[in-house]
Amino acid sequence: MSLQWTAVATFLYAEVFAVLLLCVPFISPKRWSKFFKSRLVTVITTYGNTAFIVIICILVFLLVDAFREIRKYSLTEKVDLSNNPVAVEHIHMKLFRAQRNEYIAGFALLLCLLLRRLATLLSQQATLMASNEAFKKQAEGANDAAKKYMEENEKLQEVRELCDFEKALLKIDVKAMKKQAENLTVEYDRLLEEHGRLQVRAHACDTPDLKKDE
Repeated sequence: MSLQWTAVATFLYAEVFAVLLLCVPFISPKRWSKFFKSRLVTVITTYGNTAFIVIICILVFLLVDAFREIRKYSLTEKVDLSNNPVAVEHIHMKLFRAQRNEYIAGFALLLCLLLRRLATLLSQQATLMASNEAFKKQAEGANDAAKKYMEENEKLQEVRELCDFEKALLKIDVKAMKKQAENLTVEYDRLLEEHGRLQVRAHACDTPDLKKDE
C-alpha cells in the first residue's frame, strides 16, 4: 500500500473510532456539547470548514482515481494475455488494489460526512435538552405559582364567606335592635300616657279636698 493510501486508511480507522466514541451510550449529549464548545475545539473549528472542504475534495479525488484504476484494469478481456500468464496475475493484483482503494476512499468520504452530521445532531440534542429543562423548570414554577394563587384564592374565599356570615349576623342584630327600639318607643309612649292619666287623676283627687277645706 502506497503512502497516500496508508494515510487514507489511517484516517478511515480514526473516523471509525470517532463514530464509535460518539455513539457510546453512557456519554450524554451535554458532555459532548461542552466538549464541542471548549477552547481547543473552538480553535480547531475556526478553520474547520476549510479543512473539511479540503478533506472532502481530496477524498473525492482519490475515489475518482480509484474508480479510474478499476475501469483501467477491468478491460483485460480486450488484451491478449494468453502468451503472458504472469501479466494476468499482475493485472488482477492491480485490480484488487484499485477496488480496495475505492472502498477505503468511499468509506472515508462517507464517514467524514457522517461525523460532521453526527456532531451537529449531538449539539442540537444538547440544546434541546437544555431548552426542555428550562421549560420544565418554568412549568414547575408556573405550577407552584398557580397552586399558591389557588390557595390564596381559597383563603380569600373563606374570608369572604366569613365576612358575609358576619354581615348577615350584623343585619340580624340591627333588625333586632331596631325592633327593640321600636318596642321601647311604644312602651315609652304608653308610659307617658299612663303618667298623664295618673297626673289627671291626682289633680282630680286634689280638687275636692281643696273645696272641703274652704
